[in-house]
Amino acid sequence: MSLEKLLAMNGVPCSCGKIHKFDAALEVGPGAILSLPSYLEKFSAKKVFLLSDQNTWAAAGQRCFDMITGSGRECVSHCFHADPLEPDEHAVGSAVMHFAWDCDLVVAAGSGVINDIGKTVAAISHLPYIIVGTAPSMDGYASATSSMTRDGLKISLPTKGADVIIGDTDILRQAPLKLMKAGLGDMVAKYVSICEWRISQVINGEYYCEDIAQLVRSALKQCVDQADGLLRREESAVQAVFEGLVISGVAMNYAGVSRPASGLEHYISHCLDMRFVEFGTPMDLHGIQCAIGTRIALGLYEKLKSVIPDREKALAYVSGFDYDAWTKQLRSFLGKGADSMIELEKSEKKYDVAHHAARLEQILAHWDTILQIIEEELPSPAALDQLLDTIQAPKTLPEIGNSADLIPTIVRCTKDIRDKYILSRLLWDLGLLDEFLEM
Repeated sequence: MSLEKLLAMNGVPCSCGKIHKFDAALEVGPGAILSLPSYLEKFSAKKVFLLSDQNTWAAAGQRCFDMITGSGRECVSHCFHADPLEPDEHAVGSAVMHFAWDCDLVVAAGSGVINDIGKTVAAISHLPYIIVGTAPSMDGYASATSSMTRDGLKISLPTKGADVIIGDTDILRQAPLKLMKAGLGDMVAKYVSICEWRISQVINGEYYCEDIAQLVRSALKQCVDQADGLLRREESAVQAVFEGLVISGVAMNYAGVSRPASGLEHYISHCLDMRFVEFGTPMDLHGIQCAIGTRIALGLYEKLKSVIPDREKALAYVSGFDYDAWTKQLRSFLGKGADSMIELEKSEKKYDVAHHAARLEQILAHWDTILQIIEEELPSPAALDQLLDTIQAPKTLPEIGNSADLIPTIVRCTKDIRDKYILSRLLWDLGLLDEFLEM
């Protein structure tokens, strides 16, 4: 589905009862960066704050700087030198301390982390924000949140959506292949996210919009159909992935939640990130980790398809659950990031036996519907393997330096990261979580 059809939903009453809003301008295609001066004029910019890192400065930052100064405007440039750059308090503080408070526009040249920091600076300063994408690597270009690490915990921080998104395919095609693989990895995660969104609507009555879900499905299909051209840097394949990622971000804006774009697989990635921050263990690009997380999720869903729920088994499992022992394990595995997760439970109360009993009744009453959703939304693990092989992307934790033995604990941890109903919570509700995770 084209970006034009996506934006046709903007401001129009939807079948879900909402009016979806998205106000950013999109410039996608060869030579799209040439539109930057016109937007400097549109925002009446006199002094611009430009963010980049060493790699993105070479890819597009220098060109942005030249365009800004060449138009007679002043440009305050801050280039991060840390590698890898972590989107945390230190990075945001560095950006803010280099920020000139008489600037009237924020421009970022980059992708994931640079974009997240750029959105944060724009939100703090209440200024317009332009992102010049340098890689089709993640779905945050169009979202109004930033994936940040705060107090050791990966969070989605409400920040600011971009006012202009520039995706110059001449630039995007030159991105490292690994970043392109990560972008497709972030897209295949949408199989699970849409599935779990629908399942939560059935069990918890959560808001769900079929029109938004269909936008994401269509974008995902375009990416998958073009996947074999990605390693050859074919413009159509690169553009399909970039547009798919933008559409995913717009979908999150339309829905007002991250549901259309993230589920269990993203939380697996978050756990790896948190362990890296706390213990220095291996981590990889977000999209690479999401693809591996999707593969783990599909394997579990495949097992779930043969389950006949047992009420008594589920009730006995939950009644015997030792929450204190679990919090100790959580802190041991994730470090200080676990504290925020434990604090969240005080208000969420997902482990409350009465709340569990109510969810269980919905699960039992709608089990056939849940199985139908799984069948409709998810590819087979073998199909995903074939896709990842096509782009020569990692499929397992050992390929990115982590032991497969971590999988059971990581999946258990995912149920505590956010207030979101995902597969690990469904398995816990069914009393099957430990059984499913036996190696």
